[in-house]
Amino acid sequence: MTTTDILSQRLVNQQIVATTLKKPEALVAWMGAMQAQEYAMAKWAIGLRLPGSNDISVEKAFNEGAILRTHILRPTWHFVTPADIRWIVTLTAPRVRASLRYMDRKLGLDAATINRGLAALEKILAGGKQLVRDEISTALGHAKIKAIGQYLGNLLMHAELAMLVCSGPRRGKNFTYTLLDERVPITPALGHDESLAKLANRYFSSRGPATLQDFCWWASLTIKEAQRAVSSLDNQLGRETISGQEFYFASNSPQTATKLTTSFLMPDYDEYGIAYKNRAILFDQSIRNEPVLAYNRMVIVNGLILGTWKRESAATTVQIEIAPFTPITRTQRQAIEQATERYATFLGVKPELRFREANNKEQ
Repeated sequence: MTTTDILSQRLVNQQIVATTLKKPEALVAWMGAMQAQEYAMAKWAIGLRLPGSNDISVEKAFNEGAILRTHILRPTWHFVTPADIRWIVTLTAPRVRASLRYMDRKLGLDAATINRGLAALEKILAGGKQLVRDEISTALGHAKIKAIGQYLGNLLMHAELAMLVCSGPRRGKNFTYTLLDERVPITPALGHDESLAKLANRYFSSRGPATLQDFCWWASLTIKEAQRAVSSLDNQLGRETISGQEFYFASNSPQTATKLTTSFLMPDYDEYGIAYKNRAILFDQSIRNEPVLAYNRMVIVNGLILGTWKRESAATTVQIEIAPFTPITRTQRQAIEQATERYATFLGVKPELRFREANNKEQ
């Protein structure tokens, strides 16, 4: 297996090359969870994997509760399905809570204060209420709980990790919170090892080939937990050692390289970049030392990061600026133009594209 093979398999397994999936919730279920810190970009992360979908259809799936947005896996928002939210939160919440302790202490959020806040929050949202943050803050204030700014943010995060609340439908551009048990049917609980195995299977099926360290980073697990998980999936996972690193992948993943012709505008925090601890493979050798993060808005051509992109949206257009790291070929430029058209189609607007040369001069 070569690095080209790895990227080829990841593009296939992440449903970027092609997919038989039709709905946002089916894609999110396949991926297990998808980082959704930047909501508009997270919708595009679904869209680039579902040909024929658009911003409106993904928004509709979210507002109807087919996909949810909550803090899961790591202390940041992810999309997850109603069927998966409880067992994944149960498995990963202890590690996420541990990452909140420093700020909790700084804010004065001890266990007793958190429990009092959650009890008040449950009463405030009972009866199917769907409230935005300002409304929750006001209601908590009436209950003698001063919840503003980061204090409110951490308290709501604890409420998500306690499986008390989850996302409700958006109200305009604002996000609402609602009680999880009133929005999502109760699902059977899974044992710890069963959950570990299930999450590992989702991860390596949808993101493999990847290392145990990649899986630990993505799922906030210890290396011992990751080892136990893959051991239980011994018959379902293949493995290969490359440059001293062991990569795991679903046994039915493609084993040979295909010609990589896939190009796209990668969203912020997309799983193609953020799902791996080691992201050097995503860069061409000539630019591998670039001081950039592989999960910002990146331009992907044939599986590799060639530059960055940014946008400015208007009513009927989206202006896209491409900043390559090195001079690009005519073929690469054409591929980027096609990728831009695809993104604009998802938004339902016309693209206006401009390039910068590698020395930052406009073209």
